[in-house]
Formats: sequence, structure tokens, C-alpha cells
Amino acid sequence: MEIYLVGGAVRDTLLGLPVKDRDWVVVGASPQQLIAQGFTPVGKDFPVFLHPVSREEYALARTERNTAPGYKGFAIHAAPDVTLEQDLARRDLTINAMAVSQRQLDAGGHFDPTRVRLDDPFNGRRDLQQRQLRHVTDAFHEDPVRILRVARFAARFSDFRVADETGALMRSMVAHGEVDALVAERVWQELARGLMEHTPSRMLAVLGDCNAMAHLLPEWIARRRDAADTAQELAGRLDLAAHWQTSLAVRYAISGLFMVDDEARDRVTARLRVPNDCRDLALLAAREHAAVAHSIVLDAPSLVQLLERCDALRKPARFADLLQVCAIMAQTRADEDPAGYAPRRRLLSALAAAQAVVTDAVARRVMASGLSGPDIGAAIHAARVEAVAAITADPNASSVS
Repeated sequence: MEIYLVGGAVRDTLLGLPVKDRDWVVVGASPQQLIAQGFTPVGKDFPVFLHPVSREEYALARTERNTAPGYKGFAIHAAPDVTLEQDLARRDLTINAMAVSQRQLDAGGHFDPTRVRLDDPFNGRRDLQQRQLRHVTDAFHEDPVRILRVARFAARFSDFRVADETGALMRSMVAHGEVDALVAERVWQELARGLMEHTPSRMLAVLGDCNAMAHLLPEWIARRRDAADTAQELAGRLDLAAHWQTSLAVRYAISGLFMVDDEARDRVTARLRVPNDCRDLALLAAREHAAVAHSIVLDAPSLVQLLERCDALRKPARFADLLQVCAIMAQTRADEDPAGYAPRRRLLSALAAAQAVVTDAVARRVMASGLSGPDIGAAIHAARVEAVAAITADPNASSVS
């Protein structure tokens, strides 16, 4: 039995990047051997086991064969006679198809890139040096999710380019309808991860170059006369959002502002089963971003109405995300801090003033006068307007940064 460190941990170590997760492949072993050593089997579809101490995943070396068109399932063969090279051959990109024997690792699971003896049958280290994203074998076409993975890696490693032959293979896969068979969960998973990378625009560019965007997200910038300019602006805004390390919800909401209309946004949300926080912020941004931009000239009653429409008093964190979306959409320079966006400062000050109103005291005062129900709500609203009017009228009032 031989154990190898594989995949991203090897790649990132060679690139001088921190290693987040370690994946292991076990060659020449059976499930019974691993269980006898204290490993715990997980899942039903793959021969994967948890280490008894580290709880890291160890997978038996395996081969895979697509059993139906598109992404509908694979026949998996895991046995002691499967070689390391056969296991690496099933991987997506050469830069992810390298391995290091556990014998070369220190106690912490690290290795010295300058002295290591790599198992690199597909020249992954060469492609790292040449900044190439290249598929391992023609088996790449059996799994259309790999198109999304290539795009995601392009977003992570923005100075890497997709190899010509890999780009041609991806275009062929799209032309033959392979991406149409992808399930929504896998599409969203990869898109979400790509949006959270350092340069999301690269993901969009790669998907556009192979024509996958028209199949996966026709609602983005589709049917617009200025589609090319709009696509460029979307790419720039997403990269700004990445620069400021915003949440996934903020990045998705920004992308939603570039969809054709509300119906298109609803279709994407439903089709991809977008999480509720992303969906809700995208809807809120689409509805209120113009009002936020205009808020710098609003009076106190209008400011409170805007806060209430956005449910800012109950959900201040989501409101802060909305302001971040609007600030990034209004940025004119990459080094411009969204915190300096004037409507953001004004609305956060208004929100702080409205939050300072002691609603219980207002309610008790109204009830003491014999009123109840809607009158309490109206009195609280009036008190908030008064508080906001006081702070917006005073040029020396402190503002929230």
C-alpha cells in the first residue's frame, strides 16, 4: 500500500500558496485494509475514507467511465490493481494531476518544492511554469462540469490562460449539448465558487469564449444592443467586488443588476436554486438601487420610508450589503473605497438614528392615551422621522463610517 498527496495541495505548494485542504490517494489497498487500520468509510458512491486521527479524506485509486451522455453518472472501478497514473488520468487539469509520495512529506504533511520528486505523468509542473490550464486526457469531455471548473480556475489564477486544445475541446462539448445536461446544483456550486475567486471576470470570459454562457446563463446581458459594453461593465464590477472581498450575496446581487429584467432574474434564481440570502439581496438591489443612489437628496420622511421598504431596521446586515452593492456600482476608480459612498454614509446615519428610537416607550405612551394597533405603528414611524430629521438637518451630526 502506498499513499500519495494529490491535487490542489501539490499544486498550491509548487506555486508558493498556502495549502487549505489535503487530498490523499491510496494505491494498492482494499476497503477492508483501510477499515482494519481504523479508517471510516464515507458516502456510497466513491471509495473514500476518513483518517482515524486527522479526519482527512483518503480515496482509493480509481478509474471512472461515463455511463450516459452529459453528467448523469459514472461507473467507478476501485481496486488494488489501479495505478497512480490511472487515477491521475481521470482528473480535469494537468496542474491538478500531480502527486507526492507520503514518504517525502514532513510531520506536518509539507514538502520542499525544490527537492521533491513529483509523480507528474501529464507534465503539470510544466503547465504551472507556463501558466497553462490544460486538460489531462480526452476523457475530459465525459464530464461537462469540468468546463465550469476550468472557468473557475481561470478566475482564481488570472495570469493563466486556457490551452488552445482545451478551449477547442470545451467549445466542441458545448456545441454537442453537453452543458445542457448539467444539474442545477452543480452549476450553482461552480458559479458561486467562481464568483468568490480573485478575478470573477475571467470566469465569465472563459465561459463566453466556449459559448457556454449562452446555454447556462442566457439571462445575463442577453438580447441587449449594448451587450458587449454591458458584459465588460459586469466583469469590471464583479472584479471590484472581489477586490473589496465582498460576500457571495453581494457579488450575485451585482450580477443580477445586469440581467435583462425581473423575469429573467427570477428564472435564474429558480433554475439554479440560488440560496435565499443571495436571492433576497438580488431582488432588493434590483428594486431599490436607484432609490439608494437618489437618497442623498431625500428628506427625513422619504429616508425613513426607504429604510422601512428595505426592512433595514429588522435586517441591518442585509441593508449594509445593499449599500455595498450600490456603492460598487457607483465606483469610478478601482481604489475608491465603497465606504466613502455618500448615500451609504447618509443612509447608515439615518438608520442609526431610527434604531435609537425606543419603540417600547413610544408604544406605552400611545397606549396610555387610549390608542392601540395602527396608531402605535404610526407613532413609531413619526418618532423615527423626527429622529432622522434631527440628524440630517444638523451638519455637525456624527455620521456612520
